[in-house]
Amino acid sequence: MTGPAATGPASAPGEPAAAPVRRDAEATKAAILRAARYFLVRRAQADVTLKAVAERAGVSPPLVLKYFGNKDALFARVMSFDADADALLNAPLAGLGRHMVRYVLAAQRDQGTDPLLRIAFAPLHGDQGDILRANFRAQVTERLAGRLTGPGAGPRAELAVAALVGLGVMYGIARGTHLRATDIDTIADLYGPLVQAQLTPGG
Repeated sequence: MTGPAATGPASAPGEPAAAPVRRDAEATKAAILRAARYFLVRRAQADVTLKAVAERAGVSPPLVLKYFGNKDALFARVMSFDADADALLNAPLAGLGRHMVRYVLAAQRDQGTDPLLRIAFAPLHGDQGDILRANFRAQVTERLAGRLTGPGAGPRAELAVAALVGLGVMYGIARGTHLRATDIDTIADLYGPLVQAQLTPGG
C-alpha cells in the first residue's frame, strides 16, 4: 500500500512536468525520522518546527501529524535508541567490536545519520536532554553491559561506546579527511580491536 505522493522538483517552463515521487508508508516515516534527527543535532527541540521537518523530509506537515500525532511524539521516537541498538549489537560477542565500528560508519555513509551521536547534543535540549541520556543508558550502554562477562562490565561497556561516539564525531562532524578517504572495512579492521578490547579483555 502506498502513501500520499510527495511533490517532485518543479519543472522549468517548456519542460515536461516531473513525475510525482511516491513513497510507501514505511519509507515516508523513515524520511520524517531522518529529518527530525537532522534537526535534533543542530538546534534545540523547542526551536524545531514540524513545518521544517516536513520540508526536509519532502512531505506535507499534515502527513507528519498523520504518522506521529504531534511534535512531542515524533521527538520521543527520535530520542529512542532502541532500533539502532538492535542493529548495533546484532553480532556475536567475539566479533562485536568490529561489527559496531562498521555499523556506525555505514550508517553515516549510507543513511547520513549516526546511531549514537545524538547523545552528544543532549545539553541542547534541557529537560528533554535528560530523557535522551536515560534512553541512551538503558537502551545502549546497560544493554551492552548485560552481554559482557567478567569484572567491570559497566565501565567497559561505557568505554566501548565512548570509542564509537568518538569515531562518529571524527568521521561525521570533524569529517577527518584521512578517515573519509579510507574504506570502512579497513577502518573496522583497524579500530575494531580497540573496541573489542573492552568487550572481551584478554580474549
